[in-house]
Amino acid sequence: MASIEQDALKAMVGQAALQYVVPGEIVGVGTGSTVNKFIEALASMKDRIRGAVSSSVASTERLRALGIPVFDANEVDALAVYIDGADEIDGRGHMVKGGGAALTREKIVAAQSRRFVCIADASKLVQALGKFPLPVEVIPMATRRIARQFAALGGTATLRLKDGQPLVTDNGQHILDVTGLSIADPLGFESDVNQWPGVVTVGVFAHQKAAVCLLGTPEGVRTLEF
Repeated sequence: MASIEQDALKAMVGQAALQYVVPGEIVGVGTGSTVNKFIEALASMKDRIRGAVSSSVASTERLRALGIPVFDANEVDALAVYIDGADEIDGRGHMVKGGGAALTREKIVAAQSRRFVCIADASKLVQALGKFPLPVEVIPMATRRIARQFAALGGTATLRLKDGQPLVTDNGQHILDVTGLSIADPLGFESDVNQWPGVVTVGVFAHQKAAVCLLGTPEGVRTLEF
């Protein structure tokens, strides 16, 4: 459970992200506890935007409950901005995402957006990606073979469970969480793993990296531009 301090930092960056929302346009909205704070803040300007494209069922439900229209991604050609959190972000704007199991839809909406604004607390800033277990969305029949491929790289892949059963994503697939990796070349790593048969997408966001990171610190919001 997040501490009061973490909740306050998340609320701070969620509020700060409003300055990147373009009035009159549709905003891309991610998934997770930090994004939930942004959604709450976004409700204060819902009459000044057309609506949102969401990366998960959970975020869609939250947006609609606050009276914000949600569009299907196929109804929108491009988004001015996508606002989402990260499990890790490095000094170049590369991220690990997928702790909330929405990585594939997050990557789709990020690719549709002209600018990715990452909102996170300062603990998410790292020197190199890999400490946080790397989420990989996989087609279930390929799970064991993909786990063996990660083992050959020195990683340990564990099937993510929910209530004792394999977690099923919004896309009907499973998640492997991979530990023991240090990702020195995020672009190359993302490209390579995404080519493995059975991988839907890997949770490294290097091709769809952040343009800006709003980092919540005890001293206030720190803005990193990449």
